[in-house]
Amino acid sequence: MPTSKSSNKWIGITLGDPAGIGPEVTAKALAKPSINRLANFKIIGDYTIYRKYASGIGKNCLFIDTQSIANKKLKPGKMSRIGAKASMDYLQKAIALIKNGEISSLVTAPVCKEAIFRMDSSFQGHTELLANAFCIKHPGMLFVAGPLRSIIVTRHIPVAKVSRALNAALVYETIKLTHHALRKQFRIKRPRIAVCGLNPHAGEGGILGHEEKDIILPAIQRAKRRGMAIDGPFPADTLYSPHIANRYAAIVAMYHDQGLIPVKAMHFSKLVNLTIGLPFVRTSPAHGTAFDLAGKNKCDPSSMCAAIALAAQLHQ
Repeated sequence: MPTSKSSNKWIGITLGDPAGIGPEVTAKALAKPSINRLANFKIIGDYTIYRKYASGIGKNCLFIDTQSIANKKLKPGKMSRIGAKASMDYLQKAIALIKNGEISSLVTAPVCKEAIFRMDSSFQGHTELLANAFCIKHPGMLFVAGPLRSIIVTRHIPVAKVSRALNAALVYETIKLTHHALRKQFRIKRPRIAVCGLNPHAGEGGILGHEEKDIILPAIQRAKRRGMAIDGPFPADTLYSPHIANRYAAIVAMYHDQGLIPVKAMHFSKLVNLTIGLPFVRTSPAHGTAFDLAGKNKCDPSSMCAAIALAAQLHQ
C-alpha cells in the first residue's frame, strides 16, 4: 500500500483528452518528488498513452486503465471523436470512484470541449458535468494563483449574453459561495472580497450602464447585511493591480474574460482552477489541451503541479 501524509485518502487524476498534453503534464508532474510525496494518487486513463510519457506508474500511484483507446488509432495533437469519448470515459470513471469513496479529491487534465460537444451537445465543461453528477445547483470556478483568487459569476456564455444572464440573486450566490470556500477550504476567518462592475469605470454612475446600480450593488448590500466583508463594485481595469488586489482574499468578476485575462497574464504557468460548491475538492490546470504541443515532449507541467499541490492542500 502506498504511504503518504494522507494514507487513507486518494486523489484521482484524469488524463483529459489523450491526444492533448494532459498525459504528458500529469506524468511530468508526478515524476517530481516534491509533488509525488504529497498524497496517494489514482491515475485514470489509458495506460498505453500514459506510458509514452512516464517510465512507470511511480511511487504512491495506482493506475486505473480504462482501455478506452484499445486498438483505435489516435494521433497526438488532433481533435477526434476517439479522444473525446476516451476523456469522457475517464471522467465517468472518476465520478464513480468519488461516489464509492475510493477517491476523495479530483484533478482533471484538460479535455477538448469542441470534440465532446460534437458528440454530446449538452456538454458545457468539467464544472457543469460534475455539478450535475452530484446535484449541485450553484458551483463556482475559482481561479487560484497563490494569494490571488478570482471567481466569475457567469461562465462559458457569449459576451453578448452576459448582461441578460446577470441578476442580483446570481451575483449574491457567487459572493456567498466564495465567502464559504474562503472560510472552510482556505481557513480564512474573515475574508474580504472585492466585486467588479460590469461596465467600463463600473458604469460611471449610470452613464455607461445600469447593471452596477440595478444588479451588482443590491447583491453586495445583501451580502453585507449577512455579515460578509464585501467592497465594490469596482472598475475591473484597476482592481487586479497588485497593490489593490492584495487587500482582498478574492475578487468576483462578472464574466469569463474579465476575471481570467488579468490572472492568466500575471500567473499563467502556476494558475489553478478550483471548482467550489462540490462535496469534494476538484482542481485543474488553467490551460487547455494545447494540441500544437502534444506528443513533442515540450510541455511545461507547472500548472498541473500547482493543481495537484492545491488539491493535496485542501483535502487534508
